[in-house]
Amino acid sequence: MTDTTLDDVERNLGRVEDLEQEEAISVLQTAKRDLEAMSTDGDVDEERRQALEDRLDQRLREIEERDAYDGNLGEAMNPEDHDAP
Repeated sequence: MTDTTLDDVERNLGRVEDLEQEEAISVLQTAKRDLEAMSTDGDVDEERRQALEDRLDQRLREIEERDAYDGNLGEAMNPEDHDAP
């Protein structure tokens, strides 16, 4: 059982917008573990917990996709000499 509440997770989810990528991922992964631990607690609103878990998963995907896009964009903007026009 965790001492973290759904409100705590929701606050953390909201604050990742202001964090650097690595720290945001760490906060989201911790929140995911907390939500998973709450899944066995009968006092937790399961519908709300699942909705938060879905939002959290979506946010993690957004960060990963942004990172992949930024990496490919950097490669496209800095071609090697033999690829340059």
